[in-house]
Amino acid sequence: MLSDYRRIFAPAGTLSFSAAGFIARLPLSMTGVGIVTMLSQFGGAYWLAGSVSATQALAAAAIGPQISRLVDRHGQHRVILPATAVTVAAVCVLLLCARYGAPDWTLYAAAAVAGCMPSMGALVRSRWAEVHRTSPRLLHTAYSLESVLDEVIYVVGPILAITLSTRIWAGAGPLAAAVLLAVGVVLFAAQRRTEPPVRPDPRGAGGSALRIPGIGLLVLTVTSVGASYGSVEVVTVAFAGDHHHKVLSGLLLGLYALGSGMVGAVFGAVAPRGVITRRLLVSVWAMAVTTVPLLFAPNLAVLAGMLFLAGMGLAPTLITMMGLVGELAPAAKLTESITWIVSGLSVGVALGYATSGWVVDAAGVSAGYWVPCVTALLAASTLSLALPWLLRPRAQ
Repeated sequence: MLSDYRRIFAPAGTLSFSAAGFIARLPLSMTGVGIVTMLSQFGGAYWLAGSVSATQALAAAAIGPQISRLVDRHGQHRVILPATAVTVAAVCVLLLCARYGAPDWTLYAAAAVAGCMPSMGALVRSRWAEVHRTSPRLLHTAYSLESVLDEVIYVVGPILAITLSTRIWAGAGPLAAAVLLAVGVVLFAAQRRTEPPVRPDPRGAGGSALRIPGIGLLVLTVTSVGASYGSVEVVTVAFAGDHHHKVLSGLLLGLYALGSGMVGAVFGAVAPRGVITRRLLVSVWAMAVTTVPLLFAPNLAVLAGMLFLAGMGLAPTLITMMGLVGELAPAAKLTESITWIVSGLSVGVALGYATSGWVVDAAGVSAGYWVPCVTALLAASTLSLALPWLLRPRAQ
């Protein structure tokens, strides 16, 4: 099972750029919750903290693909270093504004500029695509590894940010995120040997990657996937609180991530079979089906097993989707295309947070799990309807 994972690291420099990418990606899961914790620790209202954090997340979702488009045109190291410098400066300004009680608009402005953070997940996957371009099986394993690392990042990052801001100093969480981003990006950019070369776009210089047939449909699908993922988190916290054990919500969500991570690791060790579009369709429908039992959870113990099961459909969906993006998008637009998928997932998570919170408040905790079920079904239905477009010949 581990042989393919060893083989993906055989080329020189692969372990180094993957490790540097891991460090640079930790801030993705630290920044939002770090902003919320920091502002609340400084005495700000939770609505303000949440809206400032949402501003940063939405700005990153909008700006990230534009940064990645520049990466495709000019190369990774030329773009990500200045983009990271802007992001780190904006986080520091946000921290100072929060510390010294600056007007609220300054918090929103700084958070929006902090959205210039490079999409490190896309940059790392672009390097894997370059290294293993002639070996689809090893590229599948590499994407699986990065998906598992994403799960680790989204478990460890928030815990680290909250602990730093509550135990050391209110601004320590966002500050640590900024430092990790700077260190990780500098280490990543310094590894020029594995950096993908800039390639001319066969369709011409202009235009968004969303114009590539199939990419926009995948973004719509992954937005629904993200909404399902995000709503599970919110409703699970509410469910645990309703059963008088809110402190266990972190453990429950850890099991959800564990189910995804374990299956992702196994999935990466198995040689992919069949047409990739149909594999993606099976994965998305599996995610939708395994989400349904959450509607019938009677207590926390049963919910724990159901969450572990529900998480199993997530990693194969995202891994296969990244693989399909690599087949649909030309190399000249690969980084931007992957970033659109990441942005769609982030927007979906934010929508899932908001929608599930409203449903829980309006209809109660028992109705909350309808949100992940409906959004997962929407993702599966969207992909089913889009299948004819996705089956068209791949881009060259």
